[in-house]
Amino acid sequence: MIHLKTKQEIVLMREGGRILAKIMEKLKRETIVGRKTIELEILAQDLIKKNKAKPSFLGENGFPNILCVSINDEIVHAVPSERIIKSGDIVSLDLGIFFKGFHTDMAITIPVGETQVEFLRLIKTTKKILKLAIKKAVVGNTLGDIGNIIERYAKARGFYVIKDLCGHGIGRNLHEDPQVLNFGKRHQGIKLKEGMTFCIEPMLAIGTSKTQQAKEEFAIKTADGSISSHFEHTVAVTEEGPIILTQI
Repeated sequence: MIHLKTKQEIVLMREGGRILAKIMEKLKRETIVGRKTIELEILAQDLIKKNKAKPSFLGENGFPNILCVSINDEIVHAVPSERIIKSGDIVSLDLGIFFKGFHTDMAITIPVGETQVEFLRLIKTTKKILKLAIKKAVVGNTLGDIGNIIERYAKARGFYVIKDLCGHGIGRNLHEDPQVLNFGKRHQGIKLKEGMTFCIEPMLAIGTSKTQQAKEEFAIKTADGSISSHFEHTVAVTEEGPIILTQI
């Protein structure tokens, strides 16, 4: 069941989304060569607490942390640890917070140090695709329109869309209906209505669309070990057009 949000509820989600975006901006600045990924977790904990919010991911399906720090071929859900970020890595940060009764969720991918040109092109493409997909989040369009633009643009740039993972509705619960696929056909699927709030999160890889479970319990990686990239925003559908809730 899809839970449509009132204008006031969207205002509250926007407030939480701004806090999340500011936290993510600080985490981005601290994602540097030599940083242990657990140090980013500790910083995220401190920033969430200072903003009088709560972490969304902790305990979700047994997840033991509040921040996902996925590196290179890890697509999502890698657990922070003593692992050290190296020059040439690309690092995906995924974080959600719960504030005034509502969740918001976002992800970014960051090149660190001397990064290969093709990796930078992958990151740039994924970020661009998210912008294009958000523009499709208007009343009367369908979820298929969103998935279609993601898949078409990725293919045109020579990259693979990860199809085993997808975006999701969000609100009082972290994961709500509907699923927001990163592929689809135009004009097909659920029609978008005012008050829908969901996460659009394109995930692309250089070599394959297939995934595998990492040896670690939670991380999901590309099946061939190729580099992946992940961007995500929480978006509201309104009569005035899409509103990105997770930006400053």
